[in-house]
Amino acid sequence: MNRHLRKAVVVTAAITAGLLMTACQNDSATGNSSSGKGGSDSAPVANNAADSKTSKSKGVSGTFSGGKVTYLAPGKYIVSVPGKSDQQFWVADDTEVYGVGTICGEAPSKVDAPCTLDQLESATKKGAVGADVTMKDGVATKIFERRASQGSGSSGSGSSGSGSSGSGSSGSGSSGSGSGDTTLEGINKGKGVNGTWFGAVSYLAPGKYTVSDQKGVEQAFFVAEDTKIWGAGDICGDAEGQAAEQCTEAQLEAAAKKGFDAEVKISNGIATTITDNH
Repeated sequence: MNRHLRKAVVVTAAITAGLLMTACQNDSATGNSSSGKGGSDSAPVANNAADSKTSKSKGVSGTFSGGKVTYLAPGKYIVSVPGKSDQQFWVADDTEVYGVGTICGEAPSKVDAPCTLDQLESATKKGAVGADVTMKDGVATKIFERRASQGSGSSGSGSSGSGSSGSGSSGSGSSGSGSGDTTLEGINKGKGVNGTWFGAVSYLAPGKYTVSDQKGVEQAFFVAEDTKIWGAGDICGDAEGQAAEQCTEAQLEAAAKKGFDAEVKISNGIATTITDNH
């Protein structure tokens, strides 16, 4: 009996030792998992940084004109306007960027050329770029590079005389395209289309439209900062017998995406006046 008792004690001791070892291993595993969890605490920090870029609630909204844009970090810039505090902002995939020689495009052109975000970054890394920035919730919606010297729009308005008919002007335009120049190159060389067109206006790309005559022949044209846009119900304004009122380019773009009829006066491939025919 004593022998059986000793054997039972030994077995019990062995079982107890095994349980203690298992408990220690479990405690060790728990400690490792808790340290792993502590390491993952850095993830929310990264997420917060990303959230700050796309935050829609606390960002600044408005237009900052006459400023200079400077590169800060990938996707992040500062616009500095004289007499005001520097304003940081982000760019997004749908930010529209237009250049006239520094970001992209050609300096002599009166047309703002659409640029990529890579071109914006490359240009601002070299130095501050004069530009007007429109923001919504801290994210730029549009960035327009300013021309070094704002030429007067008199050349455009002077050519708006209806004496040059659409047919005669289109011949001038075709001579520019016939030389192998692109539309922008033709404009830069003074070989763009001139004349007055009556027809349906359609949207092509930012700043670029077409107007179709009665035969359905489309004529492409650009708009510039000095393009006069008048609405009487289609682009903007009130169609109920009210006088035409001046519209914004954003209103023109929205209306042209739907389509409307208008009188378009073009000088050197650039619209000087667009008046809807509501």
